Amino acid sequence: MRVSIFSMKAIKPLQNINWPYLRDRAQQYYLLTRMDRPIGVFLLLWPTLWALWVAAEGLPSWHVLLVFVGGVFLMRSAGCVINDYADREIDPLVSRTRERPIAAGRVKPNEALWLFAVLCILAFALVLTMNALTIKLSFVGVGLAAIYPFMKRYTHLPQVVLGMAFGWAIPMAFAAQTGSVPKVAWLMYVINVVWSVVYDTMYAMADREDDIKAGVKSTAILFGDADRVIIGLLQGMVLLGLFLLGQQLGLGSAYYFGLAVAAALGIYQQYLIRLRQPDQCFKAFLNNNWLGVVVFAGLVISYL
Repeated sequence: MRVSIFSMKAIKPLQNINWPYLRDRAQQYYLLTRMDRPIGVFLLLWPTLWALWVAAEGLPSWHVLLVFVGGVFLMRSAGCVINDYADREIDPLVSRTRERPIAAGRVKPNEALWLFAVLCILAFALVLTMNALTIKLSFVGVGLAAIYPFMKRYTHLPQVVLGMAFGWAIPMAFAAQTGSVPKVAWLMYVINVVWSVVYDTMYAMADREDDIKAGVKSTAILFGDADRVIIGLLQGMVLLGLFLLGQQLGLGSAYYFGLAVAAALGIYQQYLIRLRQPDQCFKAFLNNNWLGVVVFAGLVISYL
């Protein structure tokens, strides 16, 4: 009988919890972190994996690999949260973003700030298991992630800042795996910044008209009618940088085959954006995931 009474006492507080409210909060936070749209995770993950494999000259330490993969998920989620907080007055004016949780009033701005803080703390807890250099570099990464969403108000080059934020995992990966950040790490960092400008300009082309009305800036607006030509030149720079990387590292034919496939994907992306139709520009943006995949596959096979 005592067991029954104690069991009822233990269950009673659970009955007082507002489960529908908690489920709703969890769903809104899930949407706010954009875990239902993992493309951002992949575009951050592939360059991180490139760096880890190059730094280790093959399979990296399992501890380092798990920390960085977990960090990618956490920091991409944190970046989405702070981006939507920064754009809470702009998103309602853009057709593609007006249903985001903060813009639609389903998540309060202060909730978003708390969620951003929690995600950053969790990511930092992972970094604390790394060496001192990696920990120091992580502060720069958090700073870049925090300032990026506000750049579209002040410069037409927010895509460059995005690339700097997305690519900061590269020097961190080298620091974690080798204890230093060699020149090859900075070459990879620059390659990733340029690549980020490529795919995020495609993304911005899908929102260009709404962004102009909302008064925000982007490379898509800056480039204007020269957007396709400039994107093509930047794509060429990315491929040239990756080719030079392969030469410097002495990589095998599998890597260059991956670059050939990446070049074909770049041509396909140019085809998609030829008419500047928003849905096709967004499709070109998504296609960059496969570019990251083929470069990574080439690296892995070369080191095997």
